[in-house]
Amino acid sequence: MSDTPLIQVENMKKYYPIKGGIITHTTGYVKSVDGVSFSIRKGETLGLVGESGCGKSTIGRQLVGLENPTEGTIYYKGRNLAEMKKEEMKQIRTNLQMVFQDPYSSLNPRKHIYEILAQPMLFHKISTKATVEKDIEKILDMVGLPKSVLGRYPHEFSGGQRQRIGIAKALSLNPEFIVCDEPVSALDVSIQAQILNLLRSLQKELDLTLLFVGHGLGAVNYVSDRIAVMYLGKIVEIGEAKEIFNNPIHPYTKALLNAVPVPDPEERELEKRILQGEIGSSTNPPSGCRFHPRCPFATKECSEKEPEMLEVTGAGKEHFVACPYSMDK
Repeated sequence: MSDTPLIQVENMKKYYPIKGGIITHTTGYVKSVDGVSFSIRKGETLGLVGESGCGKSTIGRQLVGLENPTEGTIYYKGRNLAEMKKEEMKQIRTNLQMVFQDPYSSLNPRKHIYEILAQPMLFHKISTKATVEKDIEKILDMVGLPKSVLGRYPHEFSGGQRQRIGIAKALSLNPEFIVCDEPVSALDVSIQAQILNLLRSLQKELDLTLLFVGHGLGAVNYVSDRIAVMYLGKIVEIGEAKEIFNNPIHPYTKALLNAVPVPDPEERELEKRILQGEIGSSTNPPSGCRFHPRCPFATKECSEKEPEMLEVTGAGKEHFVACPYSMDK
């Protein structure tokens, strides 16, 4: 088995220009992703968690080729995606798919489900006209839908059913890597559990590699092998899911865990340190550690020097955190 990760990201940055003035010119940049590096091994699920606006979904769009990074490099099986020729990239794009947060907006409302699934499969020669219907029925069975849905339109389904169709759409091109961009956040709680279980079973059955983007550490921990915690364009902690969940080091990771509702009334009464304030501006991020304006342990040095990602000694395998102060505690 090769040691080369399926996906490797080195110093990814994504800046969006802000236009203004009578004669339109660039007045600044929204630094959505600002120097992010990580890798995802084949068959692994990496969870990416953080508050809204921290850049999680932006990373997902870069990885599947919907957008190009401002700086940095994305490797797929050790090869730089930016250096690939157009025809080669067209073929590789079928291997990199995405499940979107809002399933309805990702499905063409004017086409019935058969067209939505069949057209990409025929265009990319995944199936032939003779085999496409049988292949679609197999995919629908994988996601728990009957073949009777093929003649219906997206507006005729519930949110959970539409998300299953969105997953089927991603699977239809036989991908190796799928970005799941907050796939359960728009669904009812009971349906969320069904979709999470479906993603887990598909990942194991098809040996898929996933990037699972989410808000809550609970759902992300349930489906992930490793977790990366992101704040204001940067990853602040990354490690094995159980290690991050049971032994968080960074103050932001601890705050995310403390924000999870606890069903036990006695534990609920215990004093918890809940994160205060709003996430900072990605247009003009704080100097030094970007979390320091909200951190209860921040020192003067935190506002002056950007912390490096350091490995946590004595912890689980490959546990890294960008907070030397917390590591000393």
